[in-house]
Amino acid sequence: MSVTIYHNPACGTSRNTLAMIRQSGVEPLVVEYLKTPPSREKLVELVKALGISVRELLREKGTPYKELGLDDPKWSDDELIEQMLAHPILINRPIVVTPKGTRLCRPSEAVIDLLDNPVGRFVKEDGEVVEAR
Repeated sequence: MSVTIYHNPACGTSRNTLAMIRQSGVEPLVVEYLKTPPSREKLVELVKALGISVRELLREKGTPYKELGLDDPKWSDDELIEQMLAHPILINRPIVVTPKGTRLCRPSEAVIDLLDNPVGRFVKEDGEVVEAR
């Protein structure tokens, strides 16, 4: 199974998601999107595959979201994409792409349905136990 994760190693949710993927027996393609941001075309493709609006992909916490005034509804999708390309930290994470679909894995257990062989039980970094359905 081919799996890609758009990952931020400083994010606990992203680290937990990556660990769940690896524990399922898959070594994913890890794209550290802060170091290697997606192209405009790839970002548009991801938004479409996620089935969400561009605005829904924006991350507010720990980003320049407020400083840039991105909460103002005046921003078009194209303008919001430009802001994400200029400031990749605005892209919410982790995004996981598999043959079963593309998903923003918040919470991290959202990845379970995308994996062929998810582990039955996973303990997150904070001690929370996740049981596969």
